[in-house]
Amino acid sequence: MLNRKNWHEKHHETLEFGNRLADAVANSMGSWRFIIVQTVLVVLWMGLNTMAFIQHWDVYPFILLNLVFSTQAAYAAPIIMMSQNRQNERDRIHAQADYQTNIEAKLEIEALATKLNNIEVDKLDKIIKMLEKMEK
Repeated sequence: MLNRKNWHEKHHETLEFGNRLADAVANSMGSWRFIIVQTVLVVLWMGLNTMAFIQHWDVYPFILLNLVFSTQAAYAAPIIMMSQNRQNERDRIHAQADYQTNIEAKLEIEALATKLNNIEVDKLDKIIKMLEKMEK
């Protein structure tokens, strides 16, 4: 059995570890799961700091929480942009491959059309010869 890989599998194999990591981070941060987990953590953080009876490690206005979000955004934005840039490059290469496939298909269709036209011409020539023989 032949092991044929599609275009996406071949492209994925060429990615370096950093590129794969950036894609994984971008995919996870762009999911509902991430939003829900982060929302739960923020609500817990704020709730525990607001209602803590013994120790408030980040009192209102939650400056430490803001620092955590700023740090997350500082790292998330470039990672997501790296993933988007690579996606754009992948789309460009894929579009070029599609274009090349379309050109090859067009050439094959034109060759088939020429062959069919030649077959039709040969048939018409034979019919004309048969009619000429019948007239004689």
